[in-house]
Amino acid sequence: VQLQASGGGLVQAGGSLRLSCEASGRTFSSYVMGWFRQAPGKEREFVASISWSSESTRYADSVKGRFTISRDNAKNTVYLQMNNLKPEDTAAYYCAADRSYTGSYASRYDYWGQGTQVTVSS
Repeated sequence: VQLQASGGGLVQAGGSLRLSCEASGRTFSSYVMGWFRQAPGKEREFVASISWSSESTRYADSVKGRFTISRDNAKNTVYLQMNNLKPEDTAAYYCAADRSYTGSYASRYDYWGQGTQVTVSS
């Protein structure tokens, strides 16, 4: 599966952005989807994941209550709605896919999209 992330940009603290990640192929609904982020000089970190039919979601503690992951299997797309953004959310955001893994270890995800940059100004 190939992944294409979009929706990043520059926003002021307290603002919102919605990231999208469109997947190619006809088996999108059989993949767990995740979002990760990586700031300069830091390791890639888990943000959120969502199971095949959206019945299960997971979030990093740092984004709980502010970010929401969702998916539309008919559109082969996963979303990350980001509200009340903070300067520490500034990073390149990546979407990832795996057949079964729903956890937070980046190395367990088999497919990755290119990053989309999110910059939050104070």
